[in-house]
Order: sequence, then structure tokens, then C-alpha cells
Amino acid sequence: MLSAPVRLSLAAQVGEKMFADPALSASGKMACATCHDPKAAFGPPNDLAVQLGGKDLNLAGTRAVPSLRYKDYTPPYADLLDNPDGISAPGPGGGFAWDGRAATLADQAAMPLLAPNEMANSGPADVVAKLQAAPYAELFRSAFGGAIFTQPDAAFGKALQALQAFQREDPRFHPYSSKFDLYAANKIGGTLTPAEARGLKVFADAKTGNCASCHYQGAGLNGSSALFTDFSYEAIGVPRNAAIPANADPAYFDVGLCGPLRTDHPSAPGNTLCGMFKAPTLRNVALRKSFFHNGVMHSLEQVIRFYNTRDTMPEIWYPTVGGTPKAKPDAGFPAYGLVTTQYTGGSVQKFNDEPRQFVGNIDTQMPMDGRAAHSTPPMSEREMADLTCFLNTLTDGYQPPANPPTSGPCIQ
Repeated sequence: MLSAPVRLSLAAQVGEKMFADPALSASGKMACATCHDPKAAFGPPNDLAVQLGGKDLNLAGTRAVPSLRYKDYTPPYADLLDNPDGISAPGPGGGFAWDGRAATLADQAAMPLLAPNEMANSGPADVVAKLQAAPYAELFRSAFGGAIFTQPDAAFGKALQALQAFQREDPRFHPYSSKFDLYAANKIGGTLTPAEARGLKVFADAKTGNCASCHYQGAGLNGSSALFTDFSYEAIGVPRNAAIPANADPAYFDVGLCGPLRTDHPSAPGNTLCGMFKAPTLRNVALRKSFFHNGVMHSLEQVIRFYNTRDTMPEIWYPTVGGTPKAKPDAGFPAYGLVTTQYTGGSVQKFNDEPRQFVGNIDTQMPMDGRAAHSTPPMSEREMADLTCFLNTLTDGYQPPANPPTSGPCIQ
């Protein structure tokens, strides 16, 4: 039996119209859906590290755009948030954006509307004037009162509430329709292949993948299915991304909870929060085309290999200074890293996107446990392949095949 379509509230209907409306931007060409494409799990539809916005769509962002799926149970940020696994000690967690500076979906919606390098409106009144001229202005009045446009500040607040209502009410933002969900609900056909089941063990195993330490796969809040994030913050030393124009300035550093976009935690030596970014949900991670807060990596395999070899082969992730490049890399030199040139001598500039005074904040949990360069990494090739297979089960829209395959990399 097909379920009845969800009937959105008037506020959510307004939010749906706003979400798809490029006229709400200074360029007239950028909507919320431009960067949060419904066809890409409400994430970016391209592989750009950061998106372009502004009045002429020529201003680069400074951080990768996250997906808007599975945000409905995100708690507000707290320096000491209880961990949902019930085991880990409280720590920084919650909030929206990579640094948690927005407490609600409504607060988050204001940021792209007003950011000069995104939708670039000059202020709330600018947004409200565009809403008043929109073809759905009457729907806005029906939802929030016939005189609402005479109160620009109140109207802007209602507009943010409308976007929040749309994201909370529309099931496309939280479909729970992946293969994992079918497996977790123990429905007919809800089984994992041997490779996927092994990958789940790697995901949870504190001695190999240890993904669950930040991307908790247990029951979510309010009885929800697993959200694959514990809302926590970690500093993992992601390499600097030269594709972000702001990084051309060697004095510029994005240190997450300590700024530059968040301003309530001082970027000062001794602040243990500096360099931390929020652990995103891993649902639909296989659909993403750029990863981490700075979009420096562009494949799921590369991300997993970074976690596995950040410490054992730092020379393939960070630049080498003072060395001599080889005309041809040795046969065993990996080609999957960010650095594909092999050097003789020189010094690897490990953690090159972290100010030196904050390197001590970098997390050393497995698999990034600080083991010696060129020692054995935590995960084997088989374990990484199995982990990839499991992460693919988190993609929404899964339909059990009539004739399940009997061979392939994620079967046996």
C-alpha cells in the first residue's frame, strides 16, 4: 500500500517556494537549491570544493557546502554536549554549519541569504522586498498574516521559520530509505552482503576504522533511526586546499570553532577547541563529490585512505619542502593521495592547514593514532574495501533487486 502524500503546513509550503527561488538572491540566479540540490541529497550537485556566489556569482566560499538531510534532530551547540553513545565524555557538539554557530535551522537559513559570497542580500529588508514581489507573496500572507510585509523584521523572521518548516516537514529531507535502514528495520529483503556486514564491523571496531566514535550508528534522538553522527567536533588535520582563494594568503587559517566565521571562542594558544569542525552525518556520503570542511578530497576511497595513512604516509597528503622530486615515482608509491610526486629528502609539512600553536589539539584516536611514518596502517586493503561497501548502504532510495547479484566487489 502506498503511503499518503505528506501535506505541508502553509509555512512549509512558503519555505518550499523560497527554497527553489533564485530571485531571492542578488544575482537572481542562486536559490537555496542551487547548492543544496534535491537530486544530490540536498548537497552540492558538483565537485567544487567551495561554491561560487555573490552579486555576479564570482565570489568563492571558504567552506564546502554540507547536505541538509537529517538535520531535524540536531541539538544547539554546547561546549559540553552529552554524547548519544552514552559512553564518551561530554564535549563540543551540536549546532548547524561546520562550526555550529547557528542554533536552529531557521538561524542557519539566514546565513546564506545574507552572506556577501552567497545570496548576497544587503539585509533582511532586501529579502523581504523580494518576497513581497514574489508570485507566492499571497501564500506568505496566508501563512503569516495579511499585514506581515508592513513589519520587515518580523517578516524576515517568518521567512526563516518557513524554510525551517519545509526542511522539518518534507520527508525528502529525512527519508530513511537506504539499504541500511531496510536492514536495521529487519524488513523482508533487509540483509547486508558478507562484504557490507564486514564493513559494518570495521566501521564500529575501535581498533580499525573506528568511524563510530564520531559517526555513531546507534539509535538516534527522539526514537529516530541512526543519524551516523554524534554531533561532535574533532580536529583531524585535513590538508590545506589551494583551490580555496582565501588560502592564497599564508596568514589565513580556518580554525573552525575558533573562527574566522565563529567569534565566541578566542583563537589563542591554549584554546583546545581551535581547529575543530563538526562531524557530519555519513548518510548519503557515497553521493558526495567533495569532502571535509574545505572540500579538499573528491572521492570516498581517498577519504578512507587518508584516515588510514595520514600518519603512516604523510608525504602523499601534505607538501614536501626542500626535497628533490623524482622524475618517476617508485613502483610502490601510491597514486591515490593529494601529492603524487615523490621526493628525495626534504621535510613533509604535516598538518599544513593548522597553526602551529594548535597542532596539539589534533585528535589521535584510531585510525589516526599518530603511529610512525612508514609503519603498518590500521586497516588492510580488504578492510577499507569492505568499509566502502558498507558506507554505500547509507545511500537513500534503495530498492531491493528482484534478482540479487551473486558476484561483485561488495557481495562476498
